[in-house]
Amino acid sequence: MVTIAIIGRPNVGKSTLFNRLVGKRLALVDDQPGVTRDRRSGEASLMDLSFEIVDTAGLEDAGAETLEGRMRAQTESAIETADLSLFVVDAKTGLTPQDQSFAELLRRKGRPIVLVANKAEARGADAGFYDAFSLGLGDPVGISAEHGAGLGDLRDAIVAALGIEAFEEDEEPGEADEVAAPVIVGFDDDDEPIEEYDDTKPLRIAIVGRPNAGKSTLVNRFLGEDRMLTGPEAGITRDSIAVEWEWRGRRVKVFDTAGLRRKSRVQEKLEKLSVADTLRAAKFAEVVVIVLDVTAPFERQDLQIADLIAREGRAAVIALNKWDLIEDRQAVLADLHEKTERLLPQLRGIRAIPVSGETGEGTERLMQAVAETHEIWNRRISTGRLNRWLDRVVAHHPPPAVAGRRVNVKYMTQVKARPPTFMISTSRPEALGAAYTRYLVNGLRETFGLTGVPIRLGLRKPDNPYAGRAKRPS
Repeated sequence: MVTIAIIGRPNVGKSTLFNRLVGKRLALVDDQPGVTRDRRSGEASLMDLSFEIVDTAGLEDAGAETLEGRMRAQTESAIETADLSLFVVDAKTGLTPQDQSFAELLRRKGRPIVLVANKAEARGADAGFYDAFSLGLGDPVGISAEHGAGLGDLRDAIVAALGIEAFEEDEEPGEADEVAAPVIVGFDDDDEPIEEYDDTKPLRIAIVGRPNAGKSTLVNRFLGEDRMLTGPEAGITRDSIAVEWEWRGRRVKVFDTAGLRRKSRVQEKLEKLSVADTLRAAKFAEVVVIVLDVTAPFERQDLQIADLIAREGRAAVIALNKWDLIEDRQAVLADLHEKTERLLPQLRGIRAIPVSGETGEGTERLMQAVAETHEIWNRRISTGRLNRWLDRVVAHHPPPAVAGRRVNVKYMTQVKARPPTFMISTSRPEALGAAYTRYLVNGLRETFGLTGVPIRLGLRKPDNPYAGRAKRPS
């Protein structure tokens, strides 16, 4: 598939154009310049053209060791790997020395370019549009990314630069006739069909945690390249960036997210947008890796993040990051495991893996824990097994009587997976009590190995088939 990068100085409307082409508000957009820092890619369509579009950070003149310099290096990498670059300038404000400088950079690279004059609908934008001719990058294409004007001209300019044949994909022989493989089904002891776990299906993972816990560094270690922007500054990542790679032949899509601070400290509009973007990524993911800074673990915000993940019903794994900084590892690990069990009872048995995003230590074990937790999150248990277990636990520890009346626990079934969700039929749901419900949940977790995932347990009263019928006269 053709890859097209959107480049330009800050605040010229690159992310607005990106959102317009992908048809969704994926990238954060704000009046504040420099919102985008990492490369973000998406599947775009422009009339009859389909391609991958890459949003980049604003080009700025800065030293290589600064944050702006590292952002520029990421943008230059996107230019090198793209088939075409859309160089966006602001027709409303006109050209700046930065635009001239970056036009010279693009000429030196010798890559295909389409010059885009954005905000061409604004009053007084004509002067800025005609100034763009002076860049020597060909005729500018006047558009309005915000209103969708001029996109037909943009399509024609892209085709002129690459040729229409670049967008024509040949269909593999026999691909249209391919039939989906049947679902593999196993049988339990009661001959009840149980769908087996498919360990070839793609995984969706979100990496979450406090600012500066090392989330982006960990993602780069997974990918084997400096794909995400990293550095000593806290809060570099602002919006959720999705990237894909393969692990043991299995496709994995991982979302690197902005750090989550305490709600009382989130004041600026941009940070509120970043937090909302992180929460959306966590809801979309199947497994959430909670990254803890092992030098300051289990702070209040870490526990709130874990509780949020549990309430959303996501599977969770803890990455104890920066493990390379720990000297007395055995004592620290024992303390961390004790705190994990004590402080996260809602995710009892959650896997906590020591890792180092800097050195790569433990990342393979972390991915193995992610795969195992994903399998548990998808697990289904037959009704026969559940009810035999229910009979045993109720006989061992009957529910408390209320006002001298015994609570009758009749029947249990699993209504869904992802996360494992169960329903119990009982004569008096309101009288079963939170303590007894916890007893049942803990028993389910221990007996069926449902460790590290949230468990939902619902109670309902069975329908009375005679309710509402008039009493027959004697």
